[in-house]
Amino acid sequence: MNSIEKKQDIKSEQTKRKGILAIHSVDEFVYSVPDLEIAIKYYESFGLRVERESFQGNTALGLYTDHHSHRWGRVFESGHKKRLQWITYGIYAEDLEPFREHLRKSGVELTQSLDPESPPEQSIWFKHPDGLPLQIRVAEKTSPSKTLPPIYPPPSTDHGRAPNGSKVPEIRPVHLSHLLMFSPEVNRAEAFYKEVLGLRLSDSAGDNLIAFMHSPHGSDHHLIALFTSSDYGLHHTSWAVRSIDEVGLGMKQMAKAGFDKGWGVGRHVLGSNYFRYVRDPWGSYCEYSFDIDFVPHTLDWPTANHPPEDSLYVWGPDVPEDFVTNYEVQ
Repeated sequence: MNSIEKKQDIKSEQTKRKGILAIHSVDEFVYSVPDLEIAIKYYESFGLRVERESFQGNTALGLYTDHHSHRWGRVFESGHKKRLQWITYGIYAEDLEPFREHLRKSGVELTQSLDPESPPEQSIWFKHPDGLPLQIRVAEKTSPSKTLPPIYPPPSTDHGRAPNGSKVPEIRPVHLSHLLMFSPEVNRAEAFYKEVLGLRLSDSAGDNLIAFMHSPHGSDHHLIALFTSSDYGLHHTSWAVRSIDEVGLGMKQMAKAGFDKGWGVGRHVLGSNYFRYVRDPWGSYCEYSFDIDFVPHTLDWPTANHPPEDSLYVWGPDVPEDFVTNYEVQ
């Protein structure tokens, strides 16, 4: 396990848009992989704090960042390939019963809990139309409520501003920014997240191709994104770092650990962030992300649909041929 001590816990301001019923955070993502030991190496190399925990009597991995006590994700061992198991979204305590009534009126069928850790009096389980199990539960807002302060090199100095390679610290992401999930029907999935869970569309591209959605309570340009496929699945998790240097150094760090496949460094159009996607052993990705657009809870974002050719990246290497392949397809 990583022996680096957890840094000072960073708490998100609990911003809330009055009169709006909506999820405020991706509280936790949960999926299974064939081999936990490989997962430990991958995520620790990426810069996350990985803890061995218990899930239904078996070992699971908890994924943390040094700057938060919050657990962002869990991974357990099952099957012969990766599979997204469920997503948990955070809501404010005063919204629990209104959400329960809203789900009933929306015709959403409630299901049994998949997680014995979640108190039933504080959470609600149901299925997305794609078939993916979802949970909403009372939780502190962990999505950012303001932009992450960037770190820039000094504008002038009496010696080189770039650090010596031997003095570069390990890159450690600050927090989870967003998820991109596959969906067999992006327009339907977008409507569900908007009408049932209260998210708002930031931007989209093409017809039924991709949608980026934020929380009206304040979040990055996208809390979640949806991309077309024949089945649901997890394409990538995105993790905030503080500089473009950290994006590049993260790429170098992962390549040194043996994880050199991916995409970037580059810059996105929708969301505006600089990126490096590092491919994991199961065909999905973790993204180092810097300087993404932020949507405060006081702003109505100017939603637009963009041509696909103008929506992915401003600059960077060519996109790998299988970059948007869903390796979870059953």
